[in-house]
Amino acid sequence: MRFLVRDRLLSFGDDYWIENDQGDKVFLVDGKAIRLRDTFELKDTRGRVLIDIRQKMLALRDTMVIERDGEPLATVRRKRLSLLRNHYRVSLADGRTELDVSGKILDREFAVEYDGELLAVISRRWLRVRETYGVDVVRDDADPALLIAVTVCVIHLAEKERGVG
Repeated sequence: MRFLVRDRLLSFGDDYWIENDQGDKVFLVDGKAIRLRDTFELKDTRGRVLIDIRQKMLALRDTMVIERDGEPLATVRRKRLSLLRNHYRVSLADGRTELDVSGKILDREFAVEYDGELLAVISRRWLRVRETYGVDVVRDDADPALLIAVTVCVIHLAEKERGVG
């Protein structure tokens, strides 16, 4: 499954649609600008909130929390000691599962893996539309909403760290 994200709209407080590869709107990312901490909601086309994304307030390093139906789903933070490229660790709520996100986050060229197996590729390379990148969910049994939420988190954290956006 491939999803398209219009990058120029990806700024805090803005809402933007994520489309499938046929151009149909699939998810709405609703940025909440009037909050103490950075907050986003991932909604379906009917306006139902599928996932809440919030900045964790009391953390030593920037951390985003992903929740579904008020229950923690995952925590996203920059991996310590990642000198050569952006590297983020996603800890799922079960406490045993970790996803690895690495690549050139600000260039929108990175991957999400679980235990060395590719789950999603985020890239601008195969798209001709300027200011757009794709989220290509590779595994059929992967949760697209979670992978899109992880993508939103790591891009937001990387831009915040670099002072972009």
